[in-house]
Amino acid sequence: MSVPDYMQCAEDHQTVLVVVQPVGIVPEDQFFKIYKRIASVSQVSIRDSQRLLYIRYRHHYLPENNEWGDFQTHRKVVGLISITTCASAKEWPQTAERFHGQKEVYSSTLYDSRLLVFGLQGEITEQQRTDVAFYPNFEECSDVEKRVEDFVESIFIVLESKRLDRATDKSGDKIPLLCVPFEKKDFVGLDTDSRHYKKRCQGRMRKHVGDLCLQAGMLQDALVHYHMAVELLRGVNDFLWLGAALEGLCSASVIFHYPGGTAGKTAGRKPSISQPADAGKRHRPGAQEVLIDPGALTANGISADTSTEIGRAKNCLSPEDIIEKYKEAISYYGKYKNAGVIELEACVKAVRVLAIQKRAREASEFLQNAVYINLGQLSEEEKIQRYSILSELYELIGFHRKSAFFKRVAAMQCVAPTIPEPGWRACYKLLLETLPGYSLSLDPKDFSKGTHRGWAAVQMRLLHELVYASRRMGNPGLSVRHLSFLLQTMLDFLSDQEKKEVTQSLENYTSKCPGGMEVITLPDGLKLPPVPFTKLPIVRSVRLLNLPVSLRPHKVKGLLGQNMSTASPFIYSPIIMHNRGEERCKKIDFQWVQGDVCEVQLMVYNPMPYELRVENMGLLTSGVEFESLPAALSLPAESGLYPVTLVGVPRTAGNITVNGYHTSVFGVTSDCLLEGLVGVKTGGCLVEVIPSLPRLQLSTSLPRSAHTAQPMSKEELSSTVSVQLFNGEMQQLTITLENIGSEGIETLELTSKTVSTKEKVFGEFLSWELEDALSHLPLKPGQAVTLAVSIKVKLDFSGQENLLQDLNDDGISVTGLPISSPLRQVLKPRPETKPVSSESGKAEYSHIKTLEAVLNFRYSGGAGKVEGYYRELSLGVHVDVEPSVFFTRVSTLPATSTRQCHLLLDIFNPTEHELTVSAKNNQDLVLHASECQRMAIQVDKFDFESLPQPDQETVRFSNPKQLEEERQHAQGCQINSKLGICWSIISFQWLRVL
Repeated sequence: MSVPDYMQCAEDHQTVLVVVQPVGIVPEDQFFKIYKRIASVSQVSIRDSQRLLYIRYRHHYLPENNEWGDFQTHRKVVGLISITTCASAKEWPQTAERFHGQKEVYSSTLYDSRLLVFGLQGEITEQQRTDVAFYPNFEECSDVEKRVEDFVESIFIVLESKRLDRATDKSGDKIPLLCVPFEKKDFVGLDTDSRHYKKRCQGRMRKHVGDLCLQAGMLQDALVHYHMAVELLRGVNDFLWLGAALEGLCSASVIFHYPGGTAGKTAGRKPSISQPADAGKRHRPGAQEVLIDPGALTANGISADTSTEIGRAKNCLSPEDIIEKYKEAISYYGKYKNAGVIELEACVKAVRVLAIQKRAREASEFLQNAVYINLGQLSEEEKIQRYSILSELYELIGFHRKSAFFKRVAAMQCVAPTIPEPGWRACYKLLLETLPGYSLSLDPKDFSKGTHRGWAAVQMRLLHELVYASRRMGNPGLSVRHLSFLLQTMLDFLSDQEKKEVTQSLENYTSKCPGGMEVITLPDGLKLPPVPFTKLPIVRSVRLLNLPVSLRPHKVKGLLGQNMSTASPFIYSPIIMHNRGEERCKKIDFQWVQGDVCEVQLMVYNPMPYELRVENMGLLTSGVEFESLPAALSLPAESGLYPVTLVGVPRTAGNITVNGYHTSVFGVTSDCLLEGLVGVKTGGCLVEVIPSLPRLQLSTSLPRSAHTAQPMSKEELSSTVSVQLFNGEMQQLTITLENIGSEGIETLELTSKTVSTKEKVFGEFLSWELEDALSHLPLKPGQAVTLAVSIKVKLDFSGQENLLQDLNDDGISVTGLPISSPLRQVLKPRPETKPVSSESGKAEYSHIKTLEAVLNFRYSGGAGKVEGYYRELSLGVHVDVEPSVFFTRVSTLPATSTRQCHLLLDIFNPTEHELTVSAKNNQDLVLHASECQRMAIQVDKFDFESLPQPDQETVRFSNPKQLEEERQHAQGCQINSKLGICWSIISFQWLRVL
């Protein structure tokens, strides 16, 4: 016997073997359809008996294996069912002849046979024959199972008669010597009358009768016969048959202890009626071998005394003893070179038993022995089958990696060099089955969290083999998927050279078949999930960026509460907070605007030892219609964190979720979701998109400046202008507002705010007229409007505490007023200028003062205005103010009229230019640079008593210092209005009011 049956298990010893074969030409699908119906009759309850007969069906069985039927009767073909098709009566004789020839193959062991004929109709079908059944077609054969049951009962009758014939003690008859095929030549010439020879014959016959009893459903009788055979054969050192007797004893004990079977079948066997009532109490550690009582045997195997029946159960081996006897039997088989198949099958049966007993380590010892059993020259197909079964058995006992090893060996055997047509598909299928054993799966998500499981070197080898097998199968798409998986999951274990080789191979494959995110379904239904390249490049943080300050939407304060989805009288409700918990954690507190470019910043780095080119990198979003604007980037080798900004335009309003990003690397398109990225920091990925708003662009007549109005940041100002003015000077700022958006501007407001100045400004710093600009609204896209803003600076350059004192005094030091803007580069502070010292009480004439202000344009329109949103555009104004004219001394002289006086002013020109000073009804005074001259002005005397006085309540609640400043300011305004002093720089032809 050269071909082992790897599917055998211990309970097969109680089955009878029936071969089902086609005769002539039978469609394969129809044959197996009938075969399955026949095989469904796996056990039959014998009429007029309490026994069950178990049947094992095979559609292919080697005649040489049948020659071992005397050694173990379950290997003997005792039944034959032939299936044939016959279209006409003319074909019937030839069909009957073929059936007869088929019976001749197994004639030496056959108990009974049946022929099922399909398609024949007429007189022949009306013949009453027990061994032939006629059916008009393969569909109209409802009684196939019933005929098979009748056939099995006829087999049982023959089996029972043989058992009774062999079991009857015929002292006068000579017991024949049962032999296996290779023993026959060894017994030629032996003394058949010797005591040793007779014991050998008795022992082998006892063992044979035990087999027949086991098949006939008499478990206890079989146990007794096996025990007796063991004793007889052990005495004559008949080791081959002693091993068979021990194996039979083990099989009977396994059937007793495990009525559900050891083959792992879903439907367990029904326990035999002849088993004792306590058969449910399995794994009894106290069960031992006892002395056999031959008188306990009965003709039909049924005893009227129940206590005797229970006593016979003690002939059964305990679960521990079963394994010991298996070991002993296998050791005896090992003594015979020609019994390799028997030894291998016994190992397989023992492993199945140990698997049920959960004794994996001992089972592995049996399997290790099975690996080294020499079966002679095996074909490549037989080798594949052997390694596959070893793999399944190792899997059965929980040795997953060992199982994967033999499965992989079987896969490599499928494409051995000696095979003319290598089976790459079978190789690929077997390699896929090895993945779980090496802690591998085809889903990259299993490798995204936690530490790496398994041996990376072995896993990479296996993945390379899958890639190669896929290519030889002619499926480059599979090769790309497995190579992508290798690069994504094993990147940390690849050397620099291996990374280069793998990426080059991947680029070669993707040039013919680009990789994508579709699920690949194999012919057997297995699905290969997509492999996104989340490590090429590696993303460490994702941050949604707010719009630039000038484009950020603001909500009208009165409308802030209108869009609340949950109305509640409570300021805080834990129910609401609980329901919105997830949204609160992820939603960002700023808004994007429909139609405007939005940005997401990723911090990435390249783990590869060479430059990484990433093409078509864009955002993956959900919630609203979003137009992603892909980017391409090139990252240097092993770069540090590198910022990448991805942009897109939301086309509709609503809530948008940034789910991830997509890339194209090495010809593989990847959709990388944020939830699948490990160690990524994100401040949230859900943001609200409000309806579209207009966009305003601002340009000015003054040049831009790098100055930023404090405490505002540079981002808050769309631009800043600078101008340099002399104190008292006024300049016009022309602002052009252009609508560069897609929505019309319907509302426009302008406000100003002076920031970060300690200087007191006299009069209006910035002034404008907005009515003309508003008359152009609504401002359509592409249209522009201009606006004039006057900049006028009047500052106090005095270093004294008081501006004015009694005019009858000898005189005081008074200074004028300044303003600034860096837009004029004509005048600069002198190099010898020093900071002003408040303690010195002296004026620094060249000191420059600064004024800063912000013009804020608020505008809205379109759908965003309906929802209560607007935008703000800010312009910074930076003015550097230089001193213009100083009055170093003021004195008075009486005039001819008592109602008038002469005002004497010592005027100093601190500028670098020649200027003229004029007053009402007075001659102009020309002052050269740094020149001081006196001017006399005849004026009416001042009546300060006529100025309005503050009421008593104001005096009581105001600061005295503040009241004094207000009084002095009022007096100064009265003096200025009567004097009307102006100055102008002759070279510039400017006229300025002091």
